[in-house]
Amino acid sequence: MIVLDANVLIAWLDPGDSLHERALTDLDEAAAEPLGAATLTLAEVLVGPARAGRLQAAYAALADLGVSEIALDGEAVALATLRVETDRRLPDCCVLAAAQLTRAGAILTFDRKLAAAARLLGLRLLDEP
Repeated sequence: MIVLDANVLIAWLDPGDSLHERALTDLDEAAAEPLGAATLTLAEVLVGPARAGRLQAAYAALADLGVSEIALDGEAVALATLRVETDRRLPDCCVLAAAQLTRAGAILTFDRKLAAAARLLGLRLLDEP
């Protein structure tokens, strides 16, 4: 499984986003693997479309892409520990926890600080061997 960060999916959904082409390329590269995102990550992604009245279309696009929702029920202690260990915000910790919980093959993010935290935890990034 490839665990996705919100910034990748936001860029993928928005052709006007400066990272849209990169998101298309990276998600195409990841197409052979199952894709997943934590519940909070998906909520972050859907805020913009909800404001624009496009919530259902965005949700359907994510489903068509094959993104499954990774619930982090019962992971409060793990999230708190990750917050302390990595000094990352809780949305980033949800990406890390989802990767740990699913034993993900990689994380796909455009956030350098999240990528550094993932490396620190021994998690692989999609664009790294």
